[in-house]
Amino acid sequence: MAFDLEAEVRDLAARRDINDCLCRYMRGQDRLDPVLHRSAFHDDAWVDCGLMIGGPDEFVAFAQGFLGDIEGSQHIIGQVQLSVNGEVASGEVYFFAWHRLQEEGVPTDLLVAGRYIDEYSCRDGDWRITRRRELIDWAKSTPAADQFLKDNALPLGARGGADFSQTRNWPV
Repeated sequence: MAFDLEAEVRDLAARRDINDCLCRYMRGQDRLDPVLHRSAFHDDAWVDCGLMIGGPDEFVAFAQGFLGDIEGSQHIIGQVQLSVNGEVASGEVYFFAWHRLQEEGVPTDLLVAGRYIDEYSCRDGDWRITRRRELIDWAKSTPAADQFLKDNALPLGARGGADFSQTRNWPV
């Protein structure tokens, strides 16, 4: 079978664009940016995160509300396995998430690891999620241990448009 350069480029471009979609999803959560978060989904998408099942608008409102009520979060993408077939694709995306909560007045870190089982489609050149089910593989809640951050003047991340990655407010 002959090598089809055009097909390879289309496949690689699809994978790149799907990865960008996944990054918009995660960054939209952590920066509390509902527009960026929502941009990962087609309008008719279906989402099941266990705590909520519905369309993208309902899901983003739910997730942004939950995340907005806690002190911070960081969602990290692990390995991504994709199967691309023309204008549709399916995938399994590993994730690790940290959430800073207050439990009875005590700062607590909730760690969650799991996978997203996704379906994607490309419409008008735009790859987005059409179906997503979140599976949790493990979770752990522990008292926060932030003495290092308290003892050192380190630049910290922020949310709601105040993060340095969004302001780029360079001191010089």
